[in-house]
Amino acid sequence: MAFEAPSRPRGFDPAGFETFRFLSAELSDEGEIALRYALDDSVFFEERVSVAVPGAVSPEQWEAARRLTALLHLVAGVSYFKTAAPPRVALEVTAPPAAVARLLEALYSRGLGEFAFTNGLGSPPDVAFPAGDDLPPVVLPESCGELVPVGGGKDSVVAFEALRARRPTLFSVGDPVPIRETARVSGLPRLVATRRLSGNLAELNGAGALNGHVPVTAIVSCIAAVTAALHGFGRVVMANERSASQGNLDWDGVEVNHQWSKGIEFERGLDAAVGALVEGLDCFSLLRPASELAIARAFARLPAYHGVFTSCNAVFRLDEERRGAGWCGRCPKCRFVFLALAPFMSRADLVAVFHRDLLDEDDQYDGFAALAGVGAHKPFECVGEKEEAVAAFRLLAVRPQWAGAAVVARFEREVLSRLAPEVGAPGPLLERSGEHCVPDDLMPALDAALGA
Repeated sequence: MAFEAPSRPRGFDPAGFETFRFLSAELSDEGEIALRYALDDSVFFEERVSVAVPGAVSPEQWEAARRLTALLHLVAGVSYFKTAAPPRVALEVTAPPAAVARLLEALYSRGLGEFAFTNGLGSPPDVAFPAGDDLPPVVLPESCGELVPVGGGKDSVVAFEALRARRPTLFSVGDPVPIRETARVSGLPRLVATRRLSGNLAELNGAGALNGHVPVTAIVSCIAAVTAALHGFGRVVMANERSASQGNLDWDGVEVNHQWSKGIEFERGLDAAVGALVEGLDCFSLLRPASELAIARAFARLPAYHGVFTSCNAVFRLDEERRGAGWCGRCPKCRFVFLALAPFMSRADLVAVFHRDLLDEDDQYDGFAALAGVGAHKPFECVGEKEEAVAAFRLLAVRPQWAGAAVVARFEREVLSRLAPEVGAPGPLLERSGEHCVPDDLMPALDAALGA
């Protein structure tokens, strides 16, 4: 279909728009996906996604991929909806099944909780998505093959190493150095997709559009689902832990969670939405039963990855001029990963990873204390539960090599000494939770990876 190029208005007033429109989605035989949107009749967006296509794809796989592309279209629209967050949406495509509509209404409200809070919107967006008829899902051939999205951090490493005997295939959107190096060390095959945001988005952000955090994991999950359908995988296996389900703060009765699209509510909603479209493709997180602390303990036993993994978001910035080369050492993510690994690694080895001793830098005390909810709400970052931070400090305070570190000693003196012993007790936090969607056949591999 003919399409007007993305518009580039000179000024932008978010309050001046009434409707966000979903215009069209196309998947070519070469794996090129075009996702098109508009704000009213004046601002147009076009995003491009490219996925790998194997040599032979059955008609059922193509139909499944097209249906999942339609889901991706609806989910990825959140990146453009947020520029104005108008009061209504309009679908100029086929209305989705009820399970998809429910997922979207949650995604565009609770998934944008942090965005609404930081932009002072008063409350998260509240838009209704119409539901269409529930058609029979496309049935894919039975497969237990696993596609594991990789982000370059410790969690996905623990997930795919747990599945190593099953020879999973890795997946990434883009090819940042930490992801590429992690995949190289693993020796496992990897499929790479690319995502190109609409060319006018950055200019609109500079001209007054609303901007902020979006639930990007939801978008990555949907691109992975399209890829899985084309390549015959029966499972998209994420590496989201139980800590991701804990919110950052209560905002007038609304829980704001930076990691909402990594939490179990989204996980269940996505699997239901995919199941309404395609039979034979399951989406779940292998690490959901585990805390970040338990995952850090497992990762500490995988030294081959210690020199290549990176979780610091500075490395993944879209703006190449602002992109970091490694751990920045000053952000909540760097602090939490350092704190979570410290109880399970030697001090010298951990300092070698970060090239500095974050826990011996007294000016970082407030940032570390915030991870435990002291003096501030949990940072808007992908960090663990507040209780996990307390537990990590408890473990460090009784280890001679760490007890004298400036931040550890001060936290023990100012916080731990005043807490009841059951608060942040490490034992319960290291145990496996029963709230998860992990298939029974994978539980032995997960238990072996987490260990004790």
